[in-house]
Amino acid sequence: MLFHGASQRSPEDAMIRQDRLPDVAVLLASMLFETGRAYSTRMKEKMKMGAPLAVVLEYHRSTKHHFNRYAKGPGFMDWATQPNPFRRYDGAPLFPLQRTFPQGSPPYDRIYSSTGVEPRPLNFQNISRLFFESLAISAWKRAGGDAWALRVNPSSGNLHPTEAYLLCGPLNGLVDTAAVFHYAPREHALELRARVPLPLWELLLAGAPAGIILLGLTSIHWRESWKYGERAYRYCALDVGHALGAVGVAAAGLGWQCALLERLAAQDLERLMGTGHAPGVEREEPDCLLAMFTGGGSRSLHLDTGGEAIDRWEALDWLGKPNRLSPTNVEWSAIERVAEAARRPVEANDSDLLPPTVNVRDPLQVVQDRSLPLAQIVRTRRSAVAMNGVSTISRAAFYHILARTLPDIPPQVPFGMLPWPPLVHLAIFVHRVEGLEPGLYFLVRNGVRWNALKSAMAPGHLWARPQNCPESLDLYLLARGDFRQTSMQVSCYQEIASDGCFSLAMIAEFQEPLLQEGPWFYPRLFWECGMIGQVLYLEAEAAGLRGTGIGCFFDDGMHEILGIEGTRFQDLYHFTVGGPLEDRRIATFPAYPD
Repeated sequence: MLFHGASQRSPEDAMIRQDRLPDVAVLLASMLFETGRAYSTRMKEKMKMGAPLAVVLEYHRSTKHHFNRYAKGPGFMDWATQPNPFRRYDGAPLFPLQRTFPQGSPPYDRIYSSTGVEPRPLNFQNISRLFFESLAISAWKRAGGDAWALRVNPSSGNLHPTEAYLLCGPLNGLVDTAAVFHYAPREHALELRARVPLPLWELLLAGAPAGIILLGLTSIHWRESWKYGERAYRYCALDVGHALGAVGVAAAGLGWQCALLERLAAQDLERLMGTGHAPGVEREEPDCLLAMFTGGGSRSLHLDTGGEAIDRWEALDWLGKPNRLSPTNVEWSAIERVAEAARRPVEANDSDLLPPTVNVRDPLQVVQDRSLPLAQIVRTRRSAVAMNGVSTISRAAFYHILARTLPDIPPQVPFGMLPWPPLVHLAIFVHRVEGLEPGLYFLVRNGVRWNALKSAMAPGHLWARPQNCPESLDLYLLARGDFRQTSMQVSCYQEIASDGCFSLAMIAEFQEPLLQEGPWFYPRLFWECGMIGQVLYLEAEAAGLRGTGIGCFFDDGMHEILGIEGTRFQDLYHFTVGGPLEDRRIATFPAYPD
Protein backbone atom coordinates (compact mmCIF):
# COMPACT_ATOMS: atom_id res chain seq x y z
CA MET A 1 0.00 0.00 0.00
CA LEU A 2 1.00 3.62 -0.40
CA PHE A 3 1.01 3.91 3.39
CA HIS A 4 3.41 1.00 3.88
CA GLY A 5 5.39 1.55 7.02
CA ALA A 6 2.94 4.01 8.58
CA SER A 7 1.18 2.98 11.75
CA GLN A 8 -2.34 1.63 11.37
CA ARG A 9 -5.13 3.75 12.83
CA SER A 10 -8.28 2.40 14.40
CA PRO A 11 -11.56 2.76 12.46
CA GLU A 12 -12.89 4.90 15.32
CA ASP A 13 -10.21 7.54 14.76
CA ALA A 14 -11.99 10.31 12.88
CA MET A 15 -8.91 12.39 12.11
CA ILE A 16 -6.42 11.94 9.27
CA ARG A 17 -3.06 11.02 10.76
CA GLN A 18 -0.64 13.76 9.75
CA ASP A 19 2.27 11.33 9.74
CA ARG A 20 0.70 9.69 6.67
CA LEU A 21 1.00 12.82 4.56
CA PRO A 22 4.80 12.60 4.08
CA ASP A 23 4.39 9.08 2.69
CA VAL A 24 2.29 10.47 -0.12
CA ALA A 25 4.72 13.34 -0.63
CA VAL A 26 7.60 10.88 -0.99
CA LEU A 27 5.60 8.88 -3.51
CA LEU A 28 4.84 11.99 -5.53
CA ALA A 29 8.41 13.17 -5.33
CA SER A 30 9.57 9.91 -6.87
CA MET A 31 7.61 10.87 -9.97
CA LEU A 32 9.88 13.88 -10.54
CA PHE A 33 12.22 11.66 -12.51
CA GLU A 34 9.65 10.84 -15.19
CA THR A 35 10.42 14.12 -17.01
CA GLY A 36 14.16 13.83 -16.50
CA ARG A 37 14.46 17.03 -14.48
CA ALA A 38 13.53 17.72 -10.86
CA TYR A 39 10.89 20.24 -9.87
CA SER A 40 9.37 20.68 -13.31
CA THR A 41 6.20 22.76 -13.44
CA ARG A 42 4.11 19.66 -13.89
CA MET A 43 5.66 17.92 -10.90
CA LYS A 44 5.22 20.97 -8.68
CA GLU A 45 1.52 20.84 -9.50
CA LYS A 46 1.45 17.16 -8.52
CA MET A 47 3.14 17.94 -5.20
CA LYS A 48 0.38 20.46 -4.42
CA MET A 49 -2.27 17.75 -4.55
CA GLY A 50 -0.49 15.71 -1.86
CA ALA A 51 -2.83 16.51 1.05
CA PRO A 52 -6.14 15.95 -0.83
CA LEU A 53 -4.72 12.79 -2.35
CA ALA A 54 -3.74 11.57 1.12
CA VAL A 55 -7.34 12.09 2.25
CA VAL A 56 -8.65 10.04 -0.67
CA LEU A 57 -6.14 7.23 -0.18
CA GLU A 58 -6.79 7.08 3.54
CA TYR A 59 -10.54 7.04 2.96
CA HIS A 60 -10.19 4.15 0.53
CA ARG A 61 -7.97 2.23 2.92
CA SER A 62 -10.14 2.79 5.99
CA THR A 63 -13.42 1.89 4.24
CA LYS A 64 -12.27 -1.54 3.13
CA HIS A 65 -14.12 -4.54 4.52
CA HIS A 66 -11.89 -7.21 6.08
CA PHE A 67 -12.57 -10.77 7.19
CA ASN A 68 -12.15 -9.74 10.83
CA ARG A 69 -13.92 -6.36 10.65
CA TYR A 70 -16.16 -4.30 8.42
CA ALA A 71 -15.89 -0.62 7.49
CA LYS A 72 -17.36 1.71 10.06
CA GLY A 73 -21.17 1.87 9.79
CA PRO A 74 -24.21 2.84 11.85
CA GLY A 75 -24.55 -0.61 13.45
CA PHE A 76 -28.34 -0.62 13.28
CA MET A 77 -31.17 0.68 11.08
CA ASP A 78 -32.62 3.87 12.55
CA TRP A 79 -35.97 3.70 10.80
CA ALA A 80 -37.14 6.97 12.35
CA THR A 81 -34.53 8.87 10.33
CA GLN A 82 -34.80 6.91 7.07
CA PRO A 83 -34.32 9.49 4.30
CA ASN A 84 -37.09 10.35 1.86
CA PRO A 85 -35.98 8.81 -1.48
CA PHE A 86 -37.57 11.69 -3.42
CA ARG A 87 -36.17 15.20 -3.45
CA ARG A 88 -38.68 17.94 -4.29
CA TYR A 89 -38.32 21.70 -4.53
CA ASP A 90 -41.23 23.17 -2.59
CA GLY A 91 -42.75 26.03 -4.51
CA ALA A 92 -41.19 25.17 -7.88
CA PRO A 93 -43.68 24.80 -10.80
CA LEU A 94 -44.16 21.16 -11.85
CA PHE A 95 -44.35 20.13 -15.52
CA PRO A 96 -45.61 16.54 -16.07
CA LEU A 97 -43.79 14.49 -18.71
CA GLN A 98 -45.31 11.98 -21.12
CA ARG A 99 -45.68 8.37 -19.96
CA THR A 100 -46.93 6.79 -23.19
CA PHE A 101 -45.33 7.14 -26.59
CA PRO A 102 -46.85 6.64 -30.05
CA GLN A 103 -43.57 5.53 -31.62
CA GLY A 104 -42.43 2.01 -30.81
CA SER A 105 -39.22 1.33 -28.95
CA PRO A 106 -36.32 0.12 -31.13
CA PRO A 107 -35.03 -3.42 -30.62
CA TYR A 108 -32.59 -3.58 -27.74
CA ASP A 109 -29.73 -4.98 -29.86
CA ARG A 110 -30.07 -2.26 -32.48
CA ILE A 111 -28.48 0.36 -30.26
CA TYR A 112 -25.28 -1.73 -30.45
CA SER A 113 -25.38 -2.15 -34.23
CA SER A 114 -23.07 -0.22 -36.56
CA THR A 115 -26.03 1.71 -37.98
CA GLY A 116 -27.59 2.48 -34.62
CA VAL A 117 -30.99 4.19 -34.38
CA GLU A 118 -32.24 6.99 -36.60
CA PRO A 119 -31.92 10.19 -34.52
CA ARG A 120 -35.16 11.53 -33.15
CA PRO A 121 -35.62 15.26 -32.55
CA LEU A 122 -34.73 16.86 -29.25
CA ASN A 123 -38.30 17.69 -28.27
CA PHE A 124 -40.64 17.39 -25.31
CA GLN A 125 -41.85 13.89 -26.23
CA ASN A 126 -38.37 12.43 -26.62
CA ILE A 127 -37.00 14.12 -23.51
CA SER A 128 -39.95 12.55 -21.68
CA ARG A 129 -38.90 9.21 -23.09
CA LEU A 130 -35.27 9.71 -22.14
CA PHE A 131 -36.18 10.09 -18.46
CA PHE A 132 -38.88 7.39 -18.60
CA GLU A 133 -36.35 4.82 -19.86
CA SER A 134 -33.42 5.82 -17.67
CA LEU A 135 -34.28 7.42 -14.29
CA ALA A 136 -38.03 6.96 -13.78
CA ILE A 137 -39.87 4.59 -11.44
CA SER A 138 -40.22 1.16 -13.04
CA ALA A 139 -42.57 -0.49 -10.51
CA TRP A 140 -43.88 -0.36 -6.96
CA LYS A 141 -43.36 -3.27 -4.58
CA ARG A 142 -45.42 -4.06 -1.51
CA ALA A 143 -45.03 -6.54 1.35
CA GLY A 144 -47.38 -6.35 4.31
CA GLY A 145 -47.87 -2.69 5.12
CA ASP A 146 -44.64 -1.51 3.45
CA ALA A 147 -44.38 -0.18 -0.10
CA TRP A 148 -41.31 0.97 -2.01
CA ALA A 149 -40.47 2.07 -5.53
CA LEU A 150 -38.03 0.50 -7.96
CA ARG A 151 -36.36 2.61 -10.60
CA VAL A 152 -34.97 2.03 -14.06
CA ASN A 153 -31.51 2.90 -12.73
CA PRO A 154 -30.41 0.57 -9.92
CA SER A 155 -29.08 1.81 -6.61
CA SER A 156 -27.18 0.35 -3.66
CA GLY A 157 -29.81 -0.74 -1.15
CA ASN A 158 -32.47 0.88 -3.37
CA LEU A 159 -31.66 4.14 -1.57
CA HIS A 160 -31.18 6.30 -4.70
CA PRO A 161 -28.81 9.12 -3.75
CA THR A 162 -28.60 10.29 -7.39
CA GLU A 163 -30.55 13.37 -8.51
CA ALA A 164 -30.86 14.61 -12.10
CA TYR A 165 -31.15 18.06 -13.65
CA LEU A 166 -32.05 19.11 -17.20
CA LEU A 167 -30.62 22.25 -18.79
CA CYS A 168 -32.18 23.03 -22.14
CA GLY A 169 -33.20 25.70 -24.62
CA PRO A 170 -36.83 26.50 -25.54
CA LEU A 171 -38.94 23.36 -26.06
CA ASN A 172 -42.46 23.25 -27.46
CA GLY A 173 -44.86 21.87 -24.88
CA LEU A 174 -42.49 22.53 -21.99
CA VAL A 175 -40.96 26.01 -21.83
CA ASP A 176 -40.67 29.03 -24.13
CA THR A 177 -37.17 29.98 -23.00
CA ALA A 178 -34.02 28.24 -21.84
CA ALA A 179 -34.37 26.75 -18.37
CA VAL A 180 -32.98 24.57 -15.58
CA PHE A 181 -35.22 21.74 -14.33
CA HIS A 182 -34.99 19.16 -11.57
CA TYR A 183 -36.31 15.70 -12.46
CA ALA A 184 -38.94 14.32 -10.03
CA PRO A 185 -39.15 10.54 -10.67
CA ARG A 186 -42.14 9.88 -8.41
CA GLU A 187 -44.30 12.13 -10.59
CA HIS A 188 -42.24 11.63 -13.77
CA ALA A 189 -42.16 15.39 -14.08
CA LEU A 190 -39.78 18.33 -14.26
CA GLU A 191 -39.59 21.02 -11.59
CA LEU A 192 -38.69 24.42 -12.97
CA ARG A 193 -35.74 25.77 -11.00
CA ALA A 194 -34.82 28.78 -13.13
CA ARG A 195 -35.64 30.48 -16.42
CA VAL A 196 -32.50 31.33 -18.40
CA PRO A 197 -32.43 34.29 -20.81
CA LEU A 198 -31.78 32.97 -24.30
CA PRO A 199 -28.66 35.15 -24.84
CA LEU A 200 -27.14 33.67 -21.68
CA TRP A 201 -27.94 30.12 -22.85
CA GLU A 202 -26.28 30.84 -26.19
CA LEU A 203 -23.26 32.33 -24.42
CA LEU A 204 -22.88 29.22 -22.28
CA LEU A 205 -23.04 26.97 -25.34
CA ALA A 206 -20.65 28.98 -27.48
CA GLY A 207 -19.03 26.57 -29.93
CA ALA A 208 -21.36 23.66 -29.06
CA PRO A 209 -23.31 21.71 -31.71
CA ALA A 210 -26.68 23.14 -32.71
CA GLY A 211 -29.53 21.48 -30.83
CA ILE A 212 -28.18 20.27 -27.53
CA ILE A 213 -29.44 19.49 -24.03
CA LEU A 214 -27.46 19.06 -20.83
CA LEU A 215 -28.17 16.56 -18.08
CA GLY A 216 -26.48 16.89 -14.71
CA LEU A 217 -26.18 14.40 -11.85
CA THR A 218 -25.65 14.99 -8.14
CA SER A 219 -25.41 12.75 -5.07
CA ILE A 220 -27.05 13.09 -1.65
CA HIS A 221 -24.57 11.14 0.46
CA TRP A 222 -26.89 11.04 3.46
CA ARG A 223 -29.28 8.70 1.65
CA GLU A 224 -26.54 6.04 1.54
CA SER A 225 -24.66 6.81 4.76
CA TRP A 226 -27.91 6.39 6.72
CA LYS A 227 -27.56 2.65 6.05
CA TYR A 228 -23.95 2.05 5.09
CA GLY A 229 -21.92 4.59 7.07
CA GLU A 230 -18.46 5.56 5.86
CA ARG A 231 -18.42 3.24 2.82
CA ALA A 232 -21.44 5.12 1.41
CA TYR A 233 -19.34 7.52 -0.66
CA ARG A 234 -18.20 4.55 -2.77
CA TYR A 235 -21.80 3.44 -3.31
CA CYS A 236 -22.92 6.93 -4.31
CA ALA A 237 -20.20 7.01 -6.96
CA LEU A 238 -21.24 3.56 -8.22
CA ASP A 239 -24.83 4.81 -8.47
CA VAL A 240 -23.67 7.76 -10.58
CA GLY A 241 -22.07 5.22 -12.92
CA HIS A 242 -25.28 3.21 -13.10
CA ALA A 243 -27.22 6.40 -13.89
CA LEU A 244 -24.71 7.37 -16.59
CA GLY A 245 -25.08 3.92 -18.12
CA ALA A 246 -28.87 4.09 -17.97
CA VAL A 247 -28.97 7.55 -19.57
CA GLY A 248 -26.44 6.53 -22.22
CA VAL A 249 -28.48 3.48 -23.23
CA ALA A 250 -31.75 5.45 -23.30
CA ALA A 251 -30.12 8.18 -25.38
CA ALA A 252 -28.81 5.58 -27.84
CA GLY A 253 -32.39 4.33 -28.19
CA LEU A 254 -33.28 7.84 -29.39
CA GLY A 255 -30.30 8.02 -31.72
CA TRP A 256 -28.61 10.67 -29.59
CA GLN A 257 -24.92 11.02 -28.84
CA CYS A 258 -23.58 11.66 -25.33
CA ALA A 259 -20.43 13.36 -24.14
CA LEU A 260 -19.27 13.73 -20.55
CA LEU A 261 -18.16 17.34 -20.02
CA GLU A 262 -15.08 16.68 -17.95
CA ARG A 263 -13.48 20.15 -17.96
CA LEU A 264 -15.99 21.58 -15.51
CA ALA A 265 -14.96 22.25 -11.93
CA ALA A 266 -17.29 21.04 -9.19
CA GLN A 267 -18.20 24.61 -8.27
CA ASP A 268 -19.22 25.28 -11.89
CA LEU A 269 -21.51 22.24 -11.83
CA GLU A 270 -23.09 23.42 -8.61
CA ARG A 271 -23.79 26.85 -10.08
CA LEU A 272 -25.20 25.49 -13.32
CA MET A 273 -27.61 23.12 -11.56
CA GLY A 274 -28.44 25.49 -8.70
CA THR A 275 -27.85 22.84 -6.05
CA GLY A 276 -26.02 24.85 -3.42
CA HIS A 277 -29.15 25.52 -1.34
CA ALA A 278 -29.74 22.28 0.59
CA PRO A 279 -28.39 22.53 4.15
CA GLY A 280 -25.84 20.38 5.95
CA VAL A 281 -25.74 16.62 5.51
CA GLU A 282 -28.64 16.64 3.06
CA ARG A 283 -26.83 18.80 0.53
CA GLU A 284 -26.16 17.54 -2.99
CA GLU A 285 -22.64 16.89 -4.19
CA PRO A 286 -22.28 17.95 -7.87
CA ASP A 287 -20.99 14.99 -9.87
CA CYS A 288 -21.07 15.50 -13.62
CA LEU A 289 -22.73 17.03 -16.66
CA LEU A 290 -23.63 15.22 -19.87
CA ALA A 291 -24.22 16.84 -23.25
CA MET A 292 -26.69 15.13 -25.59
CA PHE A 293 -27.09 16.01 -29.24
CA THR A 294 -28.32 14.45 -32.47
CA GLY A 295 -25.31 14.73 -34.75
CA GLY A 296 -21.70 15.82 -35.01
CA GLY A 297 -20.07 17.01 -31.85
CA SER A 298 -17.07 15.53 -30.10
CA ARG A 299 -15.84 14.38 -26.75
CA SER A 300 -13.82 17.59 -26.45
CA LEU A 301 -17.00 19.69 -26.27
CA HIS A 302 -16.73 22.35 -23.57
CA LEU A 303 -18.85 25.17 -22.16
CA ASP A 304 -17.99 28.80 -21.53
CA THR A 305 -17.79 28.66 -17.74
CA GLY A 306 -14.64 30.68 -17.26
CA GLY A 307 -16.04 34.17 -17.68
CA GLU A 308 -19.26 36.10 -17.92
CA ALA A 309 -21.59 33.14 -18.48
CA ILE A 310 -21.04 31.42 -15.14
CA ASP A 311 -21.20 34.68 -13.18
CA ARG A 312 -24.52 35.62 -14.73
CA TRP A 313 -25.84 32.09 -14.31
CA GLU A 314 -25.31 32.17 -10.57
CA ALA A 315 -27.45 35.32 -10.38
CA LEU A 316 -30.54 33.65 -11.90
CA ASP A 317 -33.82 33.71 -9.97
CA TRP A 318 -33.88 30.19 -8.50
CA LEU A 319 -37.32 28.76 -7.71
CA GLY A 320 -38.27 26.35 -4.94
CA LYS A 321 -36.73 25.21 -1.69
CA PRO A 322 -35.30 21.68 -1.27
CA ASN A 323 -37.43 19.49 0.97
CA ARG A 324 -36.13 18.06 4.23
CA LEU A 325 -35.33 14.35 3.81
CA SER A 326 -35.02 13.26 7.47
CA PRO A 327 -36.08 14.77 10.81
CA THR A 328 -32.51 14.34 12.09
CA ASN A 329 -29.21 13.39 10.46
CA VAL A 330 -25.91 11.77 11.31
CA GLU A 331 -22.80 13.37 9.86
CA TRP A 332 -20.04 11.03 8.73
CA SER A 333 -16.96 13.23 8.71
CA ALA A 334 -14.96 10.76 6.62
CA ILE A 335 -17.46 11.22 3.78
CA GLU A 336 -17.37 15.00 4.07
CA ARG A 337 -13.58 14.94 3.90
CA VAL A 338 -13.29 12.65 0.91
CA ALA A 339 -16.05 14.48 -0.97
CA GLU A 340 -14.18 17.75 -0.52
CA ALA A 341 -10.82 16.21 -1.45
CA ALA A 342 -12.23 14.50 -4.56
CA ARG A 343 -13.94 17.58 -5.96
CA ARG A 344 -12.54 18.61 -9.33
CA PRO A 345 -10.82 21.97 -8.72
CA VAL A 346 -10.97 24.99 -10.98
CA GLU A 347 -7.26 24.75 -11.69
CA ALA A 348 -7.35 21.08 -12.77
CA ASN A 349 -5.48 20.57 -16.03
CA ASP A 350 -7.04 18.97 -19.06
CA SER A 351 -6.73 15.23 -18.59
CA ASP A 352 -3.48 13.60 -19.67
CA LEU A 353 -5.61 10.52 -20.32
CA LEU A 354 -7.38 12.20 -23.24
CA PRO A 355 -8.16 10.99 -25.80
CA PRO A 356 -8.89 7.29 -25.17
CA THR A 357 -6.14 5.19 -26.72
CA VAL A 358 -7.44 1.70 -27.40
CA ASN A 359 -7.66 -0.48 -30.46
CA VAL A 360 -11.16 -0.48 -31.94
CA ARG A 361 -12.33 -4.07 -32.26
CA ASP A 362 -14.73 -5.64 -34.71
CA PRO A 363 -18.32 -5.94 -33.49
CA LEU A 364 -19.28 -9.30 -32.01
CA GLN A 365 -22.34 -10.88 -33.58
CA VAL A 366 -25.36 -11.20 -31.27
CA VAL A 367 -25.95 -14.71 -30.04
CA GLN A 368 -29.32 -14.82 -31.74
CA ASP A 369 -31.82 -12.61 -33.48
CA ARG A 370 -33.44 -10.97 -30.47
CA SER A 371 -36.40 -8.69 -31.09
CA LEU A 372 -36.83 -7.55 -27.48
CA PRO A 373 -37.73 -3.84 -27.33
CA LEU A 374 -35.28 -1.61 -25.56
CA ALA A 375 -38.03 -0.12 -23.40
CA GLN A 376 -38.99 -3.59 -22.16
CA ILE A 377 -35.41 -4.49 -21.22
CA VAL A 378 -34.67 -1.27 -19.33
CA ARG A 379 -38.01 -0.99 -17.54
CA THR A 380 -38.28 -4.64 -16.48
CA ARG A 381 -34.69 -4.78 -15.22
CA ARG A 382 -34.62 -5.99 -11.63
CA SER A 383 -31.94 -6.82 -9.09
CA ALA A 384 -32.06 -10.46 -8.04
CA VAL A 385 -32.24 -10.94 -4.28
CA ALA A 386 -31.18 -14.59 -4.54
CA MET A 387 -30.02 -17.03 -7.23
CA ASN A 388 -31.39 -20.53 -7.74
CA GLY A 389 -27.99 -22.21 -7.98
CA VAL A 390 -28.96 -24.39 -10.98
CA SER A 391 -29.46 -22.11 -13.99
CA THR A 392 -26.82 -22.19 -16.71
CA ILE A 393 -25.80 -19.98 -19.59
CA SER A 394 -24.32 -21.01 -22.93
CA ARG A 395 -20.70 -20.27 -23.71
CA ALA A 396 -21.73 -18.12 -26.70
CA ALA A 397 -24.11 -16.06 -24.53
CA PHE A 398 -21.41 -15.65 -21.88
CA TYR A 399 -18.92 -14.37 -24.44
CA HIS A 400 -21.57 -12.06 -25.83
CA ILE A 401 -22.27 -10.52 -22.42
CA LEU A 402 -18.57 -9.91 -21.83
CA ALA A 403 -18.20 -8.31 -25.26
CA ARG A 404 -20.91 -5.79 -24.40
CA THR A 405 -18.76 -4.53 -21.53
CA LEU A 406 -15.95 -3.57 -23.89
CA PRO A 407 -15.60 0.16 -24.54
CA ASP A 408 -13.92 -0.14 -27.93
CA ILE A 409 -16.49 -2.05 -29.98
CA PRO A 410 -18.56 0.39 -32.09
CA PRO A 411 -20.88 2.15 -31.41
CA GLN A 412 -19.40 2.11 -27.87
CA VAL A 413 -22.71 2.33 -25.97
CA PRO A 414 -22.60 3.63 -23.26
CA PHE A 415 -18.82 3.88 -22.80
CA GLY A 416 -18.27 6.26 -25.72
CA MET A 417 -19.24 9.16 -23.45
CA LEU A 418 -16.14 8.72 -21.26
CA PRO A 419 -13.12 10.84 -22.23
CA TRP A 420 -10.58 8.44 -20.76
CA PRO A 421 -9.36 4.98 -21.77
CA PRO A 422 -10.83 1.91 -20.02
CA LEU A 423 -9.34 1.56 -16.57
CA VAL A 424 -11.44 -1.29 -15.15
CA HIS A 425 -10.96 -5.00 -15.87
CA LEU A 426 -12.95 -8.07 -14.82
CA ALA A 427 -11.85 -11.01 -12.68
CA ILE A 428 -14.55 -13.62 -13.32
CA PHE A 429 -15.56 -16.69 -11.31
CA VAL A 430 -17.18 -19.06 -13.83
CA HIS A 431 -19.59 -21.46 -12.10
CA ARG A 432 -22.13 -22.75 -14.64
CA VAL A 433 -21.29 -21.77 -18.22
CA GLU A 434 -22.09 -24.59 -20.67
CA GLY A 435 -19.01 -25.65 -22.62
CA LEU A 436 -16.60 -23.69 -20.43
CA GLU A 437 -14.69 -25.27 -17.57
CA PRO A 438 -15.25 -23.71 -14.14
CA GLY A 439 -12.46 -21.54 -12.88
CA LEU A 440 -11.08 -18.07 -12.40
CA TYR A 441 -10.89 -16.00 -15.59
CA PHE A 442 -9.74 -12.47 -16.38
CA LEU A 443 -11.07 -10.07 -19.03
CA VAL A 444 -8.65 -7.32 -20.03
CA ARG A 445 -10.87 -4.42 -21.20
CA ASN A 446 -7.92 -2.46 -22.58
CA GLY A 447 -5.54 -4.73 -24.45
CA VAL A 448 -2.57 -2.39 -24.11
CA ARG A 449 -2.64 -3.03 -20.35
CA TRP A 450 -2.23 -6.82 -20.59
CA ASN A 451 1.44 -6.85 -19.64
CA ALA A 452 0.91 -4.47 -16.72
CA LEU A 453 -1.90 -6.63 -15.36
CA LYS A 454 0.02 -9.86 -15.78
CA SER A 455 3.11 -8.48 -14.07
CA ALA A 456 1.01 -7.18 -11.14
CA MET A 457 -0.49 -10.60 -10.37
CA ALA A 458 0.89 -13.80 -8.90
CA PRO A 459 3.26 -15.57 -11.33
CA GLY A 460 1.47 -18.93 -11.12
CA HIS A 461 -1.61 -17.97 -13.16
CA LEU A 462 -2.16 -19.84 -16.44
CA TRP A 463 -3.17 -16.91 -18.70
CA ALA A 464 -4.59 -19.46 -21.17
CA ARG A 465 -7.08 -18.57 -23.88
CA PRO A 466 -10.36 -20.46 -23.32
CA GLN A 467 -11.94 -22.67 -25.95
CA ASN A 468 -13.59 -20.95 -28.94
CA CYS A 469 -13.05 -17.52 -27.42
CA PRO A 470 -13.62 -14.75 -30.00
CA GLU A 471 -10.57 -12.74 -31.03
CA SER A 472 -12.33 -9.58 -29.88
CA LEU A 473 -12.21 -10.80 -26.25
CA ASP A 474 -8.96 -10.57 -24.30
CA LEU A 475 -10.22 -13.29 -21.96
CA TYR A 476 -7.85 -15.61 -20.11
CA LEU A 477 -8.18 -18.59 -17.80
CA LEU A 478 -6.08 -17.95 -14.70
CA ALA A 479 -6.92 -21.05 -12.65
CA ARG A 480 -9.11 -24.14 -13.12
CA GLY A 481 -11.44 -25.38 -10.40
CA ASP A 482 -14.60 -24.85 -8.42
CA PHE A 483 -14.52 -21.29 -7.08
CA ARG A 484 -18.07 -21.17 -5.74
CA GLN A 485 -17.01 -21.22 -2.11
CA THR A 486 -14.26 -18.69 -2.75
CA SER A 487 -16.54 -16.28 -4.60
CA MET A 488 -19.11 -16.51 -1.79
CA GLN A 489 -16.55 -15.90 0.94
CA VAL A 490 -14.89 -12.93 -0.74
CA SER A 491 -18.31 -11.29 -1.30
CA CYS A 492 -19.02 -11.06 2.44
CA TYR A 493 -20.23 -14.68 2.57
CA GLN A 494 -23.21 -13.90 0.31
CA GLU A 495 -24.45 -17.01 -1.47
CA ILE A 496 -25.76 -14.92 -4.35
CA ALA A 497 -22.14 -14.73 -5.57
CA SER A 498 -21.77 -18.51 -5.72
CA ASP A 499 -25.29 -19.49 -6.83
CA GLY A 500 -25.24 -17.58 -10.13
CA CYS A 501 -23.86 -18.68 -13.49
CA PHE A 502 -20.87 -16.45 -12.88
CA SER A 503 -19.77 -13.63 -10.60
CA LEU A 504 -17.01 -11.13 -11.02
CA ALA A 505 -14.86 -8.47 -9.40
CA MET A 506 -14.08 -5.17 -11.12
CA ILE A 507 -10.36 -4.48 -10.82
CA ALA A 508 -9.47 -0.84 -11.49
CA GLU A 509 -6.16 0.71 -12.36
CA PHE A 510 -5.96 2.81 -9.24
CA GLN A 511 -2.65 4.38 -8.30
CA GLU A 512 -1.54 5.71 -11.69
CA PRO A 513 -4.78 7.57 -12.60
CA LEU A 514 -4.89 9.25 -9.18
CA LEU A 515 -1.26 10.33 -9.37
CA GLN A 516 -1.55 11.44 -12.97
CA GLU A 517 -4.91 13.21 -12.81
CA GLY A 518 -5.42 14.06 -9.17
CA PRO A 519 -7.71 12.97 -6.32
CA TRP A 520 -10.76 14.26 -8.26
CA PHE A 521 -10.43 11.17 -10.47
CA TYR A 522 -11.23 8.82 -7.57
CA PRO A 523 -15.05 8.76 -7.99
CA ARG A 524 -14.66 8.40 -11.76
CA LEU A 525 -13.15 4.95 -11.31
CA PHE A 526 -16.40 3.95 -9.58
CA TRP A 527 -18.43 5.62 -12.36
CA GLU A 528 -16.80 3.30 -14.89
CA CYS A 529 -17.57 0.31 -12.65
CA GLY A 530 -21.20 1.39 -12.33
CA MET A 531 -21.52 1.72 -16.11
CA ILE A 532 -20.17 -1.81 -16.54
CA GLY A 533 -22.67 -2.98 -13.94
CA GLN A 534 -25.54 -1.33 -15.82
CA VAL A 535 -24.56 -3.11 -19.04
CA LEU A 536 -24.38 -6.42 -17.16
CA TYR A 537 -27.85 -5.81 -15.70
CA LEU A 538 -29.39 -5.26 -19.14
CA GLU A 539 -27.51 -8.12 -20.79
CA ALA A 540 -28.66 -10.47 -18.03
CA GLU A 541 -32.27 -9.43 -18.69
CA ALA A 542 -31.85 -9.95 -22.43
CA ALA A 543 -30.45 -13.45 -21.76
CA GLY A 544 -33.43 -14.41 -19.59
CA LEU A 545 -31.42 -14.15 -16.38
CA ARG A 546 -30.95 -11.54 -13.64
CA GLY A 547 -28.00 -9.60 -12.32
CA THR A 548 -27.14 -8.05 -8.98
CA GLY A 549 -24.46 -5.60 -7.95
CA ILE A 550 -22.56 -6.55 -4.79
CA GLY A 551 -21.08 -3.67 -2.82
CA CYS A 552 -20.08 -5.72 0.22
CA PHE A 553 -16.87 -7.64 -0.41
CA PHE A 554 -13.47 -8.10 1.18
CA ASP A 555 -11.29 -5.81 -0.88
CA ASP A 556 -7.87 -7.16 0.03
CA GLY A 557 -9.20 -10.72 0.09
CA MET A 558 -9.87 -10.42 -3.64
CA HIS A 559 -6.43 -8.94 -4.14
CA GLU A 560 -4.92 -11.98 -2.43
CA ILE A 561 -6.82 -14.35 -4.72
CA LEU A 562 -5.29 -12.61 -7.75
CA GLY A 563 -1.90 -12.08 -6.11
CA ILE A 564 -2.13 -8.29 -6.30
CA GLU A 565 -0.08 -6.23 -3.85
CA GLY A 566 0.03 -2.50 -3.21
CA THR A 567 -2.40 0.01 -4.70
CA ARG A 568 -1.52 -0.20 -8.38
CA PHE A 569 -4.81 -2.06 -8.89
CA GLN A 570 -7.83 -2.14 -6.58
CA ASP A 571 -11.08 -4.12 -6.38
CA LEU A 572 -14.00 -1.63 -6.53
CA TYR A 573 -17.23 -3.55 -7.25
CA HIS A 574 -18.62 -7.09 -7.48
CA PHE A 575 -21.44 -8.41 -9.64
CA THR A 576 -23.25 -11.69 -10.25
CA VAL A 577 -25.48 -13.06 -13.03
CA GLY A 578 -27.75 -16.10 -12.81
CA GLY A 579 -31.24 -17.51 -12.53
CA PRO A 580 -33.23 -15.59 -9.90
CA LEU A 581 -35.31 -16.90 -7.02
CA GLU A 582 -38.48 -14.82 -6.79
CA ASP A 583 -39.95 -13.89 -3.42
CA ARG A 584 -43.68 -14.49 -3.94
CA ARG A 585 -44.55 -12.69 -0.71
CA ILE A 586 -43.80 -9.40 -2.47
CA ALA A 587 -46.51 -7.96 -4.73
CA THR A 588 -45.75 -5.80 -7.77
CA PHE A 589 -47.77 -2.77 -8.90
CA PRO A 590 -47.49 -0.37 -11.85
CA ALA A 591 -45.00 2.48 -11.66
CA TYR A 592 -47.62 5.12 -12.48
CA PRO A 593 -51.07 3.61 -11.86
CA ASP A 594 -52.96 6.59 -13.28
